Amino acid sequence: MAAEKDEAEVLAEQPKEEPEKHEAKKRDHREIEKSPSPAAKRAKKEDKENGKGDESVKKEEATRKKEKTDEKSKDVRKDKEKEREKEKDRHHREKDTRDERKDRDRDRERDRRRSDDKDKDRRRDSRKEDDRKRRDKDRKDDKGRRKSTKKEEEPAAPVKKAPTARDLERLRQYEEEMAKEEDNKDEEGRPVWSLTRAQAETSSRQCPYLDTIDRNMLDFDFEKLCSVSLSHLNVYACMVCGKYFQGRGTSTYAYTHSLDTDHRIFLNLQTLKFYCLPDMYEVIDPSLEDIKYVLKPTFTDKLINALDGWQRPARAYDNTTYFPGVVGLNNIKANDYENVILHALSHVTPLRNYFLKEENYSQIKRPPGDKLALLSQRFGELVRKLWNTKAFKAHVSPHEMLQAIVVTSQKRFQFTKQGDAADFMSFFLNTLHLSLNGTQKNSSSIIYKTFRGKMRQYTRKVLPVDASSEMIANVTNSDEYNETAKETPFLFLSLDLPPPPLYVDAVLQNIIPQVPLQQLLAKFNGATEKEYKTYKDNFIKRFEILELPNYLIIVYQRFKKNQFFVEKNPTIVNFPISNIDLYDALADEAKPKHKYTTYDLVANIVHDGKPSEGRNRVQIHHKGTGKWFEMEDLHVKDILPQMITLAESYIQIWKLNRTKTREERMGEDENSDEDDIKADLIAALRQQQVSGPQLPEVKTESMDTS
Repeated sequence: MAAEKDEAEVLAEQPKEEPEKHEAKKRDHREIEKSPSPAAKRAKKEDKENGKGDESVKKEEATRKKEKTDEKSKDVRKDKEKEREKEKDRHHREKDTRDERKDRDRDRERDRRRSDDKDKDRRRDSRKEDDRKRRDKDRKDDKGRRKSTKKEEEPAAPVKKAPTARDLERLRQYEEEMAKEEDNKDEEGRPVWSLTRAQAETSSRQCPYLDTIDRNMLDFDFEKLCSVSLSHLNVYACMVCGKYFQGRGTSTYAYTHSLDTDHRIFLNLQTLKFYCLPDMYEVIDPSLEDIKYVLKPTFTDKLINALDGWQRPARAYDNTTYFPGVVGLNNIKANDYENVILHALSHVTPLRNYFLKEENYSQIKRPPGDKLALLSQRFGELVRKLWNTKAFKAHVSPHEMLQAIVVTSQKRFQFTKQGDAADFMSFFLNTLHLSLNGTQKNSSSIIYKTFRGKMRQYTRKVLPVDASSEMIANVTNSDEYNETAKETPFLFLSLDLPPPPLYVDAVLQNIIPQVPLQQLLAKFNGATEKEYKTYKDNFIKRFEILELPNYLIIVYQRFKKNQFFVEKNPTIVNFPISNIDLYDALADEAKPKHKYTTYDLVANIVHDGKPSEGRNRVQIHHKGTGKWFEMEDLHVKDILPQMITLAESYIQIWKLNRTKTREERMGEDENSDEDDIKADLIAALRQQQVSGPQLPEVKTESMDTS
């Protein structure tokens, strides 16, 4: 160090001596240059005598002054450059000393940590050695005790039982806890390096803050993003106030919230792990399982099979009773047209059972950046929440499901603007089929397996009204106006309603017309024709069904757009709730293939009010209790089956009844007709016996009803 100091002093002193010597030399040189030579003196004297000296003297003085100023500016620049070089040298020397100091500090810290690690290893080895010696000593003592008892011929001491797996596990946990406590004691008082010790996770089965959890404030239906940063990454839910915050480290929003409000328990919404902040340890307690189940319900095969026969109401945490699957859906602003479709589809048994088990669709791979996979995941979460048997409240908010619909439909269907339920159903079924990697095959997805049928469509082009005789003669020989047949699949059937009356009756009222469902289904009998107009040509079409689906969706065309606005058809459809027969709608070659042709109503969607301002409600059949429930947003009530046919039905879902074949049903109908005839005859004969002469007793067994 002394040598380095001497060198630095020598370097610092050298620049001070050099400028002084240099300045003295320059000064002498300038004096020599200033003194004129004898020849110059003589020339100056001659010029003065000749009268020419004044101008030359002035010029010489000007040049001399200019030379002086140039020399001064050069000297100033040289001095500045020297000062800059001195400053650079000083900075380089200071930087070298700082780097050397950092290297020395880093080496000392590394050596200290290595020594600490060696001390820890040494202490751990010593503990293991002590444990081994203690076990050996205990073993030797046991052997010596057994030998002494044999020599003395005393009764044998009770044999020590071998430790069970549970005892070994408890011993291992105890040793780990003791080792962690000793390590913590050794590290006390030392500085924290890179927050490693502050962010270490240690499990704990006893937390003193579990009683601060408020289950009434917990709501996991909202979108899982931080309430401050609006980020979806690493989100935690506060178990005291129910708010979402990001992160768990010392500089995160959840950590700051725990310090500000003294809220300690937080749940990671992705890993389902509980943590205590700001103490930074995981909380493991069986009393928290109900919160995990509400956040992510799971269904076994046994529970899924028991849902259809569920007869007793479940009780929520807020003491409200409900039936699983019959719970209200929150209407955020104008999403009732989406709620009724989601409710109705959740009661289709194959579709419900498929989405109750997440492993059925969680492994489906979609292209990178594809947003369709979000739709199946959110619909599965909603179905599991609707059928949750251990819910905290008797209603569900479909917020995440609606956000996924907005994203996948590119803002076509929003929950802030009223829409058409039939359009949304068509979009939802087709998009959900694509999100499950569905193809054109019926077995490619659960959507096509459940709802897809097949029909045959006959189409022929209509001649224009002003067609000439020559054109008609040419058309008869061309294929353009011949009838063509095409087989097409369908997910739902669209039925046309008869137009309502335009004028009022004698009582000055518009009578609401009624039409039976069988009359509307005549559209698909293969003989009924209907004209369809396009912007250029007119076509006449007729339809017949080739294959019936397991679940049939029927849409009544109530809304029609004219040149000015959308008008609604208020016609009431009369239909039976069960055993509606579609045998007449089948093609002739398809009738022998279908043993079952009757359907039972599962869900009925009703539209009330004007087309743009109306509201939607859904009527659901609960299979376990056999009751009908009506749900309109959060309002749930049970209704009589007779009230279903009185409303303006818009969309219906029917289930194929496979309990009895068509032949068995026809046999029952014939027997029931015979029984009715017998009963009528018996009643008439008895009436005659009362009013007229006495007749012999009639035996019903041998009566001939022909």
